[in-house]
Amino acid sequence: MICNNLGVNEKGHLTFAGFDTVELAEKYQTPAYIMDEQKIREKCRIYKKAMSEYFGGESMPLFASKSLCFKHIYKIMAEEGMGIDVVSSGELYTAASTGFPMEKAYFHGNNKTDFDISFGMDKGIGYFMCDNADELKVINAFAKDRGIKQKVILRLTPGIDPHTHAKISTGKVDSKFGAAIETGQAKELLELALSMDNIDVKGFHCHIGSQIFEYKPFCDAAIIMIKFIVDMKSELGFETDTLNIGGGMGVKYVESDPEIDYAANIKGIAELIKGECAKYGVKMPQILMEPGRSIVADAGLTLYTVGGRKEISGFRNYVSIDGGMPDNPRYTLYQSPYTVVVANKMNEKADYECTIAGRCCESGDLIQEGVSIAKPVRGDIIAVLTTGAYNYAMASNYNAIAKPPVIMLNGNDSYVAVRRETFEDMTACQN
Repeated sequence: MICNNLGVNEKGHLTFAGFDTVELAEKYQTPAYIMDEQKIREKCRIYKKAMSEYFGGESMPLFASKSLCFKHIYKIMAEEGMGIDVVSSGELYTAASTGFPMEKAYFHGNNKTDFDISFGMDKGIGYFMCDNADELKVINAFAKDRGIKQKVILRLTPGIDPHTHAKISTGKVDSKFGAAIETGQAKELLELALSMDNIDVKGFHCHIGSQIFEYKPFCDAAIIMIKFIVDMKSELGFETDTLNIGGGMGVKYVESDPEIDYAANIKGIAELIKGECAKYGVKMPQILMEPGRSIVADAGLTLYTVGGRKEISGFRNYVSIDGGMPDNPRYTLYQSPYTVVVANKMNEKADYECTIAGRCCESGDLIQEGVSIAKPVRGDIIAVLTTGAYNYAMASNYNAIAKPPVIMLNGNDSYVAVRRETFEDMTACQN
């Protein structure tokens, strides 16, 4: 099994966090997102403990809301002492509605609207991750109107290619995110920020991409960021309080993916940063990280019911399910790999090669191609593993299909964190 919260019981059924997934499918119907709350908390504690031990007590992991956003996730993050990063007013509103402490919230985005900036300030946002000069000017003006000095962290691009999928690589010079160090734009953005009366520059941020298995790319980025810190201290007399090195550590989706020791990665990055700071004689900044996928991905799976099975001689076999790209668009977008099993036939030989097809009127609506599973029949339960990140968060109503519920598992209890959408929900905004 690709994760230690998975198993097989005496009925030959897949278990998840100790629960029989076939029974969960019967109780809550399919499709359904199933989340292991204890696994989420475990991952938060790994990051918290390792960052405190290796970076120092002022360091803090910020949960990347874009990976999974609903009310209860913010209650968990607050209870676990995590900060959060948000990328929209909607994410901010969701977090604020639970009473999450806004001083531990960081507002990201390459194109924050005037509404976003105003809304963030009105909600008492702790920090804006400022992406560009136009945004900085608006933040300064709005802060002046409110008689406040707004804390900002400047987003920079270090020019690192982490060799991940192009659509989730964000640290190269040619990126819609941040100001490039290499071109001199980062220094120009800092000079502008330091000239503004209502801006309090707290530090720098970079994020090089996602689904990165080695920690060396993070070290490469940190070396560039610390050199920039050194240069800005020398040239502008500014020494940063905070360095946010982003998120992006990978997770195991299939057996061929490596196991990741997150604490060991953090230790390696910390040793590098401490060494660089000592070498150049600059103070060790507060370190922030932004784990999202690595907190929630393997804390989730999605359950579906098999509908039709189509065998095209000489071509391929299709197994159709009652969900698809509306609840998981990642294969359509990135050809993302997943592990797929027949949850009620775990003891049967997985030798039936097929494509898992969604229910949408769309040829590209596929969940996975060329997988080998136990031969399914109509009514069997398909489980797609490691769907806790970027599934519910990216879900749509394409083909006017209602979004599945989010079911949380916690010890001996299961409960509905997000109820299944109804047709009335989907048409509520329509005249």
